[in-house]
Amino acid sequence: MELSGKIVQILDKQTGEGKNGSWEKQEYIIETQGQYPKKVCFNIWGAKIAQFNIQNGEFINIGVDLESREYNGRWYTDVRAWKVERPGAANSGGGAPQQGSEGEGPFANTGQMEDPFASGASASDGADDLPF
Repeated sequence: MELSGKIVQILDKQTGEGKNGSWEKQEYIIETQGQYPKKVCFNIWGAKIAQFNIQNGEFINIGVDLESREYNGRWYTDVRAWKVERPGAANSGGGAPQQGSEGEGPFANTGQMEDPFASGASASDGADDLPF
């Protein structure tokens, strides 16, 4: 699952000791964009905290895994980020496509569709077979 939005809060880092050694967890609040914005708390564990280096106020896209577990009759849901991308940042593809510019983006004209008026026929000369 993927989420996009602005980081509106960074919570205090949590650390502890477990049977496998020490651990650290950082939680963030992201606010989605759109007509009905939602705030979602997600977390990052271990070395990925420094690797992703998320800053307050930046816009990011995150890939998350959802997991729920039961403890003493109550259910707890964990939203764990495994991927963080920054829109507009350079990537291996030579940068993000500029959506909205002609010939680029996910809805670009690929030249596969034919122009219905290219033959010179117009809708007013009866050359089409539409009933109106």
